[in-house]
Amino acid sequence: MTGEPLSDSPFRDERTARDEAPQFVLPLVVRLERAEPPARTDALETAARAVLTLLCDPRSEGDGEWARAVRDWQDARIRKVVRRARGSEWRKAAALPGITVEDGGAEVRVHPPVPLDGWPRELAKLQVSGTELEDPEEPAEPAPGVPVLWLNPDVPMSAGKAMAQAGHGAQLAWWRLSAAERDAWREQGFALAVRTAGAARWKELVESGLPLVRDAGFTEIAPGSCTVVAEHPALVG
Repeated sequence: MTGEPLSDSPFRDERTARDEAPQFVLPLVVRLERAEPPARTDALETAARAVLTLLCDPRSEGDGEWARAVRDWQDARIRKVVRRARGSEWRKAAALPGITVEDGGAEVRVHPPVPLDGWPRELAKLQVSGTELEDPEEPAEPAPGVPVLWLNPDVPMSAGKAMAQAGHGAQLAWWRLSAAERDAWREQGFALAVRTAGAARWKELVESGLPLVRDAGFTEIAPGSCTVVAEHPALVG
């Protein structure tokens, strides 16, 4: 990650002090019914909103019941894992502590962070690999003034991996915003778009100083790969 004020970044592939801390993971579960799976872009955008929703939830702040887990998670590597569920699996996941975010036909439930080797049984048995989704048509241009999470056009990712990366990008943008800017974004329902940049545009974005996710390489892609640039209007210029 570049554009993040911490030199000891939670998204870099180099080993740092963060690797010595207890490791936690943020579980995200996407509802994937056979008959009506969500469109890929809807799922990516909903996952990003789910991460932001958890970060600003009162239970994640101060003395809230999730606050310690969120702090421990953010003190170590920032890991997010997306699993898929349908039918009774989804109902069991929805019964656990967490928040369900729905938008555009996609449903994503975000749970408070858990130890890397301490997943709840109901979530541990869910499938993580091979989550593939498609867009029925090319997504429209983002509306003016809407924050955009731009995906690297040269790094192919499964839908599950891309959902986690979109969540990383949204989190980096959140960290860079002032309290007033965060409040404004929250009041807008965390409006955002996820799009794949063209080659020339991607080069500009990487060099812009905007929050940039460099993946740690735990799954699918090579360590250090640039995956997402978060272009929030408050961070431009």
